[in-house]
Amino acid sequence: MKVYEAIVAGLEDVGVEAAFGGAGENAAGLMLALKHSRRIRPIITRHEQAASFMACGYAMYSGKLGFCFATAGPGAFNLFSGLAMAMSDSYPVLAVSGYAPREWQGWGSLNETSGLGGTPDSQAMFAATTKKSFLLDTAADTFDVLEEAINTAFEGRPGPVHIHVPLDLTERGVEVGNERPVRLDVAPVLPDPARVEEIASVLANAIQEGRRVVVLAGFGAVRSGAGPHVKQLIERFQIPLLTTLDGKGIVSETHPLALGVFSDSGHASAWKAFREADVVLCVGNSLNQHATFNYRQDLFDDKLLIHVNISEIEFHKAYKPDHALLSDARPAVAALVEALERKVGEVPAADVAAKDYESRHILHLTGQIHPGELAQAIGRLLPERAVLLADAGAHLAWLGYYVDVEEGQNFRKAGSFGPMAGHVNGAIGLKVAQPDRTVVVGCGDGCYSLSGFELMTAVEHDIPVIWIIFDDQEFKLIKLYQLSTYLESGLVEFRNPDFAAYARACGADGHRVETIEEFEDAFRAALASGRPTVIDARITRWAIPHYSPSPDGVIAGLVETIEDRLRG
Repeated sequence: MKVYEAIVAGLEDVGVEAAFGGAGENAAGLMLALKHSRRIRPIITRHEQAASFMACGYAMYSGKLGFCFATAGPGAFNLFSGLAMAMSDSYPVLAVSGYAPREWQGWGSLNETSGLGGTPDSQAMFAATTKKSFLLDTAADTFDVLEEAINTAFEGRPGPVHIHVPLDLTERGVEVGNERPVRLDVAPVLPDPARVEEIASVLANAIQEGRRVVVLAGFGAVRSGAGPHVKQLIERFQIPLLTTLDGKGIVSETHPLALGVFSDSGHASAWKAFREADVVLCVGNSLNQHATFNYRQDLFDDKLLIHVNISEIEFHKAYKPDHALLSDARPAVAALVEALERKVGEVPAADVAAKDYESRHILHLTGQIHPGELAQAIGRLLPERAVLLADAGAHLAWLGYYVDVEEGQNFRKAGSFGPMAGHVNGAIGLKVAQPDRTVVVGCGDGCYSLSGFELMTAVEHDIPVIWIIFDDQEFKLIKLYQLSTYLESGLVEFRNPDFAAYARACGADGHRVETIEEFEDAFRAALASGRPTVIDARITRWAIPHYSPSPDGVIAGLVETIEDRLRG
């Protein structure tokens, strides 16, 4: 068995069913090994960056290992954005890349990245963007290295790993020689029972004394499948639920105790509940920038912070919890519910201001589609069990605010690394992993222009993703930042092609829409067609997403901004 054949066999052992990669001389043997695999579907992308994003999408909700590959040198370096995304967004991803022949190290051979003789150092670069990077030293180590890498990807907080395969290990006559199954055997991160009792006592006292408790859930809770336990927790003990953007849908957003998104582009009802809370139970979130109003220093003043997370690192960032519980979210919440049941009797119904606390009326400023209205239409028509992905940009704020995600559906934005086009391409991997789910991407025209050419990959492999382009021919968030910071904007406007015509030229379905009625017709057609589809929605430039730099509300945020500017 050759090295790349052994790697493919090991991937089959742990249930990998798709491989995303770029063609290249140093990956040629892997391409052939994948060609002959009966269990792994090989997908060659137009660009290796897209392959790394697709591997993230594949791992997003499937619980499986995402796998991507590339040749040595520039092909390998194109994987970095996706690996960084896997790191920030907690996806188990394995990348395999070629490596120039070691007997020529330091001589500047084609694609050499040894770090010697003035060449780039790919070992250092991959080590910086993964949980661990390996250089395969001998063919006999293949199964051991592969097994360690895969288990590392899943241990604790999931993340990316990488293996370099030198070209000299793929030459004729080099064989592995010690074939064996690759085992995935990772111990779950379970809560310390003593710590559970301690935190349950704190929560029980707060509930019995009538202090206000809220739950703030993030993607870690979604990823671990904690939804049923979170629902049990909030219903049994009448605790209002707030979510981060990535926690949307952990419990149906139409649930009476679900008060919306807590973030700088979130809901006033969530802000209000958070401001009035005495105890905040954070479950599976990292308290990152947008969920904390730019790491606001006084965010948890006069509040007790309880933080449940799978990673010890999260307890030592901007906010130090009063009580920390190191655990995967699902067993942690289940254990807390069980402990609270023994400590708390009947709880009166919570008096909460639901999301209709704020007006959601949309004011029309032009004849073009309002992006909030577009987001509402997407939410109304989104099928059961659908996944709605948002890329990086202003459209994310519209979707997060106006789409109510129901149980069984999922919503995901590009995480704190925040690459544009991460989900334009990642959606393809997600659809491959879960072909029975509808996958819809809301993306800006800037995001789509960066890598929409992977539409050809979707057409070639018959992967029916639906892309909805929020088309206003400008980088909206950058423009708003420029205006707020510098009082002027520049270099943010651009021309777009006819995206719908481009889609049809690629063999996909394409629709260009200029009214909500046209959009709804096009979206229904896309949902029914089972084909890759691009919907180019012409939106107004004049709409500004709901936003405040303060949890005290938009007006308070404006006042703070003006005061800061005057002090400056």
